[in-house]
Amino acid sequence: MQVILLEPGKLGKTGEVVKVKDGYARNWLIPQGKAAAATSSNMKTLEAQLRSIQKRQAQEKATAEDLSSRLNGVAVELSVRAGEGKIYGAVTHADVQGALDKLGFDVDKRRIDMPKTVKEIGEYDIAYRAHPEVTIPMKLVVHAAK
Repeated sequence: MQVILLEPGKLGKTGEVVKVKDGYARNWLIPQGKAAAATSSNMKTLEAQLRSIQKRQAQEKATAEDLSSRLNGVAVELSVRAGEGKIYGAVTHADVQGALDKLGFDVDKRRIDMPKTVKEIGEYDIAYRAHPEVTIPMKLVVHAAK
């Protein structure tokens, strides 16, 4: 049976037409919403959905590139309680998000890449993954509160 994949998986990418056994398609793929029968009406519907998805992804990428141009080279400075170079606790993604919010940037803390746990005073290279194709490098400067 020919089916159109609605979700990426082991069989292929979204939108691909693949041949699978009839029972697998009828009993698993179609009821789970992972595929649809490869009829002409389903193909037309899928093409329209793929065009709208591509348009939305292009808009998201443009927004991410705009954010990249404004955020590139920004140094995030955090003032934390510390003793002898060690921080009491750790700097978290939420702390970085809060500092960026104060600078006027609305970011998602789940997209902030911090290579290691920040538990010491110093400078660190971090990044913000605004889009799968757009990564924005930044500096994190942690210093002791006075």
